[in-house]
Amino acid sequence: MNFGFFQRAIIQGIPLLFGSSGEILTEKSGHLNLGIPGTMYVGAMGGFMGAFFYENNASNFVPALAVLVALLGSILGSLLMGLIYCFLTVTLRANQNVTGLALTTFGVGFGNFFGGSIRKLSNSEVASVAVSKTSLAFCSRKILSFSILAYAAVIIALIMAFVLKYTRIGLHLRAVGENPATADAAGINVNRYKYISTCLGSVIAGLGGLYYIMDYANGVWSNDGFGDRGWLAIALVIFAIWRPSLSILGSFLFGGLLIVHNYLGQTLHLTMATQEIFVMTPYVVTVLVLILISTRRKKETQPPAHLGLSYFREER
Repeated sequence: MNFGFFQRAIIQGIPLLFGSSGEILTEKSGHLNLGIPGTMYVGAMGGFMGAFFYENNASNFVPALAVLVALLGSILGSLLMGLIYCFLTVTLRANQNVTGLALTTFGVGFGNFFGGSIRKLSNSEVASVAVSKTSLAFCSRKILSFSILAYAAVIIALIMAFVLKYTRIGLHLRAVGENPATADAAGINVNRYKYISTCLGSVIAGLGGLYYIMDYANGVWSNDGFGDRGWLAIALVIFAIWRPSLSILGSFLFGGLLIVHNYLGQTLHLTMATQEIFVMTPYVVTVLVLILISTRRKKETQPPAHLGLSYFREER
């Protein structure tokens, strides 16, 4: 192992950190959003579409404006996903698991459809299309080999940890996730907190998709190229026991586990079948952590008490 491995592990882990931070914020309000993988996909495609049309229609390319357009596209796309989820699960009280899975299916289909459409518009002869100028604008000012979005992911997680633990807003949000009826009786607007936390969490997760496209993939879009990172981000929430600060270390660990087989395969001459076992390790670690926290039954390691349950105000 060398410094290059740790650097690549962090780069691999940043999309997971964005996704897990967004999901932790959502789950703290009592909602389990399995649509995070689709939201990250839409966030990536929204930013990519903004960058593509700007690069191909601007007479004078301005790097700062290209970054702004891509950010805006990503934020709007992931925010729309969050609003759809909230409308269905908070307002209409639809089943959260089914709604999340439907949004993930929709998000992946949305990205693949527009990815293919953009490839045709660009007359690309290969199965991918790139926005190299915008990607370069995102990565032009790296600090210690990491772009500004990488540092933003860590800062967002730290701010979230502080807000959830030490502020009145965080206290109210945790109260909504633990017992919405009691929070409602105390004068807290339950639906407002659910909407804001879920939509903001979706936007944060969407930035993970944008980072993957603009930084990790160097501005190249390939259908289904995002892999299972969205699901890993949800698994990371359990690994971090719903603490944003722990998700920082967890994301880097998961990032390392995703690529360690490449390094071990070269030094230990592992077969492809053996290397695939190492690819499974993030999920195996998550299962072990889930078993551990389930057996210990300590309050601080448990999910919000009302997680996954709809709130019916008339029943309180």
